[in-house]
Amino acid sequence: MTVLDHGGLMDRVYRHQRHFYDATRKYYLLGRDPMIAGLKPPPRAAVLEIGCGTGRNLVQAARQYPHSHFFGIDISQEMLETAGRAVVRAGLQGRVRLAFADAERFDPQRVFGRSDFDRIFISYAVSMIPSWQAVMAQAFTHLAPGGELHVVDFGAQRGLPAWFRHGLRTWLRWYHVTPRADLPAVAGRIASAGGGTCAHSRLYRDFAALVVVARAA
Repeated sequence: MTVLDHGGLMDRVYRHQRHFYDATRKYYLLGRDPMIAGLKPPPRAAVLEIGCGTGRNLVQAARQYPHSHFFGIDISQEMLETAGRAVVRAGLQGRVRLAFADAERFDPQRVFGRSDFDRIFISYAVSMIPSWQAVMAQAFTHLAPGGELHVVDFGAQRGLPAWFRHGLRTWLRWYHVTPRADLPAVAGRIASAGGGTCAHSRLYRDFAALVVVARAA
């Protein structure tokens, strides 16, 4: 699938959903706030969200870390429009910048005029990105020394009843969402290849997985 194809698909999926996305997703996009709480960027840090969607996470993080600057990219123009409005409503336009970009081919110097970030996070986006492993590997290369990549997404749900797993995955397929059961393993390989470290945890009986890949200082 080309960049234009995937971006167009995301626009079609979220053209109407974006207006009530945050009101409904809070019930099952679990682990987003623990991920934000774990970012703990240093003072005057640069923080990037890949797949920023409606801007909900960027606004939350910017409020929680008032001494950092935030950047967000998304491949859906529809979502970026909603995110832009959310940033303005929150009065954060001086600290949050948004841009249309494909995560796999993202050039931060060209888009934002900087080469790296102290923190990068991806919230429930790798399950929607066809080339998600390449996106995570590329994100690692954009970390400043000592930087961290935080990713939260659907887990393997091994601790949940089989009927629940089946129903959830059927429903997710309607929205082109595919849980990545090997997310922790992929994160570990990226860390190992880059001389970094990786930690992961399973949340809510493995409903969600949270990984943190750190680059050496």
